[in-house]
Amino acid sequence: MQKIQRPVIFFLIFATMFVLGGIQNTKGIILEKVQNDIQLDISQVGVMVSVFQIGFLLASLVAGILADRKGIKVAMSIGTVLMMIGLVGTGAAFTVAFFLGFYLMVGLGIGAMTVSVATLIPTFFKERAGVIFNLANALFGVGMIVTPLILNVIFAQNISWRFFYIGAAVVIAVILFALLSFKPAPSSAQGQDKVTVKSVLQLFQDRQILLVILFILFYVAAEAGFLNFFPIFYTSLDIAGMDAEHKAATAAYIIASFAFLFTIGRFVGGFIIYKLGERRTLIAFSLFALVSLIVGRLFMTDFSYLMMLFGLAMSVLFPTAQGIASKLTKQAGSLQGLIYVASGLGGAVVGIVIGQVSKTFGIGNGFNLLILFTAIICLLAFLIRTPKVTDQ
Repeated sequence: MQKIQRPVIFFLIFATMFVLGGIQNTKGIILEKVQNDIQLDISQVGVMVSVFQIGFLLASLVAGILADRKGIKVAMSIGTVLMMIGLVGTGAAFTVAFFLGFYLMVGLGIGAMTVSVATLIPTFFKERAGVIFNLANALFGVGMIVTPLILNVIFAQNISWRFFYIGAAVVIAVILFALLSFKPAPSSAQGQDKVTVKSVLQLFQDRQILLVILFILFYVAAEAGFLNFFPIFYTSLDIAGMDAEHKAATAAYIIASFAFLFTIGRFVGGFIIYKLGERRTLIAFSLFALVSLIVGRLFMTDFSYLMMLFGLAMSVLFPTAQGIASKLTKQAGSLQGLIYVASGLGGAVVGIVIGQVSKTFGIGNGFNLLILFTAIICLLAFLIRTPKVTDQ
C-alpha cells in the first residue's frame, strides 16, 4: 500500500463508520419528529422501518457483487451518492410518498457504504483485518453514542430535524471528496466480471464460509434479542422494593451500560486480537458471552447489573468473525454482502421467534432463547478455522 494512501484509507473507514453509526441510531428519534411533522401514523412508521431495512439488505448483496466486479471505489461512490440524495430528499420531503422514496435511498446508500468499507478493510489489511474491523466498529459505536447527543442539542435550540439530515449529507459529501482522491491499486479493483449471483451462492459450498455466516446470524439474533426484549423481561419480574417505574429506569441504565461496554470492548478488541489471534479471541469471547448471560439470568433479581458484562463479551465477536471471513475467499465484497444479509435476517427473525415463544410460554422462556443462541455461537466458534494470510 502506498504510504500516501494510508491517511485516505483510514479516513474513509473510520469517518464512514462513525457517520453510519450515527444515522442508524437516530432513525427512531428522527421518525418520531417526522411522525408529527408530515402526519405519519404508527403503521406508516412501521412501513418506513421495513423499507429502510429492505433497502439495506438489497444494497448489501448488490454492493458486494459490484465491489468484486468493478472495484471498491465504484461501489462506495454509488453508495455515497445515494446517501446524499436520500438524506437531502428526506430532509426536504413534506409528503409521506416522497419521504418513503428518499428513505429507501438512505437505506440503499447505508447498505452499499457499509459493505464497501467492510470490503476495503481486508483488501488493504489482510492479516490484521480483525484488528481494523474492531476499531472500525468501535467508531460505529461512538457514532451511535455521540449523534443522539447532537440531536438533543439541535432540538433544544428548536432546530428542525430536517437540518440534521441535510447536515449529514454535507458530511457524506466530504467522504465522497476523499473517496474521489483515493486511487486503488489494480489488485484492489479486482474487476472480476465472472462474479455473478450464481458465484456468490456457490460461496455457501465452502463449509467454513457457511459456519461464519451462521455465526453472524445467531450472534445478531442474540444481540438484537437482548436489546429488544431485556427491558420487557426485566420489568415483568417481581423484584422486592421496586415498582414498575424503578424497574424501567434500571433496565434502561443496564441497556445504556451494555452499549458503553460494547463500544469500549471494540476499541480494546483490536489489541486483544493482535495478542491472541482471531480464532482464540472468537472462542474466548463466545464462552465469555455464554457464561455472563447464564450468570446474569440466574442472579437477575439480586445482581441485575451483571447483565452489562454481556455487552463487553459480545463486543468483539461480529468484527472478529468478519476478519476471519475475509481470509476465506477472494470475493471479499460478495462475502461481506452475505454477512450483512445474514445479520439483517438474524435481527428480523429473532423478533418473531422470541415474540411467539413469549406469547405462548411467557417472556421468561422467550428470553431464555438467548442462551440457546449464544450456546450455538460457542459451538460454531470452535468449528471455525482461520487460514494464514499475510499483508501485502
